[in-house]
Amino acid sequence: MVWITVDRSLDIPLIRQVYEQMRQRILRGELKAGERLPPTREFAAELEVSRNVIIEAYEQLFAEGYIEGRQGSGTYVAEGTYLRQDPSQENLFSIEKVNIEEKSNGMIDFRSGIPALELFPRNIWGNIAKKVCINTNHSTFGYDSPEGKLELRHVLSRYLRRTRGVHCHPDQIVITSGATQGLSLIAKLLLSPGDEVIIEDPITQEIQTIFSSPGSLLYPIPVDHNGMRTELIPHDKKPSFVFVTPSHQFPIGGTLPIQRRIQLIQFARQSNCYIVEDDYDSEFRYKGSPISSLQGLDPSRVIYIGTFSKILSPALRLGYLVLPPSLVEKCKNLKWFTDLHTTSLEQLTLAHFIEERCLEHHISKMKKIYKKRREALKQSLNFEFRNKVKIFGDSTGLHLIASFDNVIFSEQMLQKIDQHKIKIYPVELHTIQKGVHKNKIILGYGNLSEKEIEEGIQRLKDALLTDE
Repeated sequence: MVWITVDRSLDIPLIRQVYEQMRQRILRGELKAGERLPPTREFAAELEVSRNVIIEAYEQLFAEGYIEGRQGSGTYVAEGTYLRQDPSQENLFSIEKVNIEEKSNGMIDFRSGIPALELFPRNIWGNIAKKVCINTNHSTFGYDSPEGKLELRHVLSRYLRRTRGVHCHPDQIVITSGATQGLSLIAKLLLSPGDEVIIEDPITQEIQTIFSSPGSLLYPIPVDHNGMRTELIPHDKKPSFVFVTPSHQFPIGGTLPIQRRIQLIQFARQSNCYIVEDDYDSEFRYKGSPISSLQGLDPSRVIYIGTFSKILSPALRLGYLVLPPSLVEKCKNLKWFTDLHTTSLEQLTLAHFIEERCLEHHISKMKKIYKKRREALKQSLNFEFRNKVKIFGDSTGLHLIASFDNVIFSEQMLQKIDQHKIKIYPVELHTIQKGVHKNKIILGYGNLSEKEIEEGIQRLKDALLTDE
């Protein structure tokens, strides 16, 4: 008998389960070439499934050459179907299962940058998407221009002017598949081996990797509670660009004051370089109005990056670049050779979503919810750790920084915390110059309920006490 099982609780069809398990056993040599397979009726009875399930699984294996029929004799494993397994690939299927199980085993994950996924405006978005799909011109279903739909770029230019003080013409906007693609396009556009980038420290590992991958060099400038310390930028540097997150520095959380913004622009002018402004989550500001963009001070010198992953959902994969006119054509060409264009239907849906003020209504609603979650996190930290914790970077966005007295978040410490079913993220993971932020962690709260936040901080306290 072929030893396989079926699980009716899975979303995977029974036919696919039978086919996939038999295919894997043949490839691994557990079912050898020339080995006779059981008759479909007998096999179906053994697994307690319909005979049609086995017939269709056999037919798929036969179509792909894994098995063969011999007239009057039965079904056999075909020759040449054994593939020696790479040990690193053997557990891919089980890894997927572990990840799925991890999400439902009570783990509380303080990952930053994730919005409240359960509160995505599904009905509104769905209704707009349906209308777009039904009423749009048939040309929308074909290939489109790399810079994105004109409708979205027009709406976006007005929205950014109104809410972020960004000055641009729709022709200066290139729609991207998320901020990561925007960052990658900038790297390809402006960097060559040996070029230098002046960059905040700390900053995300992802951004460090993207900007160093062309063979360029990162020159880190420390940040404090007001963002990049612009007075530390050497005047003799000639970088390709300076990278900043001025409205909400990631991860420390500072807002770059006007004096430092002016210093930065003056440096860029003197050294004839660009400034890349990543405005990843500044819509959610809890003290006063959102900070105006750096781009608004010098549109010809600043490249502005935005994304809807933090406002709406990472699943949409929608972001944008606002470029100085001199860079637009080169960027459009790069975008074309990267992925032709970003999904057209979702661009049009987003355009209507913004035009009908649904986005601003959603942001207004979510600010109230995130503010409550932020307060729950601050109160829990102060209650559980009293005067042993300092909190900062909490005025904007979906995360804050907690700095602990006499705690170093080493690999061993992270393992102990993980055993308490809680995931936290040390600032030190994102530093270029190591050793400065070893006692600080990033705590995201956007995708956690107030109850989960309180429980998570209790577990964190238990984990830290266990270490003492």
